[in-house]
Amino acid sequence: MFTKEYWRSSFAKLKDIRYLAIIGLMIALKFILNQIRIPVSDNLNVMFSFVPVAIEAMIVGPGAAMVSAAVTDTLVTMLSSWGPYFPGYLLSRVLGSLIFGLFLYRTRFTLWKTALAKALINYGVNVALGSLWSSMLYGKAFLYYAGTSLIKNTILLPFEVLILYALLKALIPPMRKRGLISDTTI
Repeated sequence: MFTKEYWRSSFAKLKDIRYLAIIGLMIALKFILNQIRIPVSDNLNVMFSFVPVAIEAMIVGPGAAMVSAAVTDTLVTMLSSWGPYFPGYLLSRVLGSLIFGLFLYRTRFTLWKTALAKALINYGVNVALGSLWSSMLYGKAFLYYAGTSLIKNTILLPFEVLILYALLKALIPPMRKRGLISDTTI
């Protein structure tokens, strides 16, 4: 992942019509799943849009997935009424795609990598950055948002990891058969 070829191969997917179609499909899925929210508390929801984010990152890599995340955030902000545009949320989406891409693209697929990627996203992006953005936007203390977000993300983490692992494990053979992922992703 620290080579030019790794990143070049990911960004090259943005020029391939087959991968652009997949990215478009994933943007649509992310948009749809972003509209389905289960409210927990003030500005805190349970969502399942992380699933297509992970699938997309596994297929196209971190570079192309980050571009897709930026497009998704822009579309979600323009076409939905969930809140104001804020660049911090765009950064959070991009970082989530980057993390999934680094852990899932062109690498051996394991439960531990899935769990570590999801934990970094839950705690680093959702709790730390999400609480900072909410505090900046809505005026309550960082610790108010961090406390509720920490509880929610901790409770959901094992379920999210199991859902993601089982789904990706089931999708790897057909994706490999169609040449969408490398043979090293076992």
